[in-house]
Amino acid sequence: MEYVSPEGLRLDGRRPMEMRQIRAEIGAVSNADGSAVFEMGNTKVIAAVYGPREVQNRSQQINDQALVRCEYSMANFSTGDRMRKPKGDRRSTEISLVIRQTMEACILTHLMPRSQIDIFVQVLQADGGTRSACINAATLALADAGIPMRDIVTSCSAGFLNSTPLLDLNYVEDSAGGPDVTVGILTKLDKVTLLQMDSKLPMDIFENVMQLAIEGCKAIANYIREVMLENTKELEYRRGI
Repeated sequence: MEYVSPEGLRLDGRRPMEMRQIRAEIGAVSNADGSAVFEMGNTKVIAAVYGPREVQNRSQQINDQALVRCEYSMANFSTGDRMRKPKGDRRSTEISLVIRQTMEACILTHLMPRSQIDIFVQVLQADGGTRSACINAATLALADAGIPMRDIVTSCSAGFLNSTPLLDLNYVEDSAGGPDVTVGILTKLDKVTLLQMDSKLPMDIFENVMQLAIEGCKAIANYIREVMLENTKELEYRRGI
């Protein structure tokens, strides 16, 4: 199947190095300490953060830092498949772990010892790039909850199809079975917190694809900062500052 036309356009009309449209909204869940909705094209994710709060299971309490827990799930209506997915399936457990480890790299856990931070992420609509969208939504939710972070962490994927590096894969491109690199970075610190790759790539091509994903992360970081600034201005306006 041809994923890039001779004119250089992808199946959804984008250029190879063009991202899908992104949209974010802070404060979607009123009873959570922090929450956000993040959309990348047709992929739509909601994240809610509770904490820092008292550790529910005392045996899990850490004396010198906060305990970060994460739960990832997909709504039954999020894909076209009508199969019911068991709650604790392997993919959900793996993505929960990936999101938790990525978030732990940016949260200043040592400032909140003997406490617990819960991150809940649910995919409402899936069209490729769900784990990246989840990380971006979780970042915004953590910021909304006022949890101290080293830097905001953003994530984006890139792939290699028809001998062309492609930014921000949708479901059809993701399902093609080609190499797929998902990157998460702390943009200001210029540190990689997540790097996952399906299948193999020659080193020179891998570097190009990874660099493309990093550029995507930086673009998302700029957008997230704009959303956070807009939200702060709105809060100041409401409080009459």
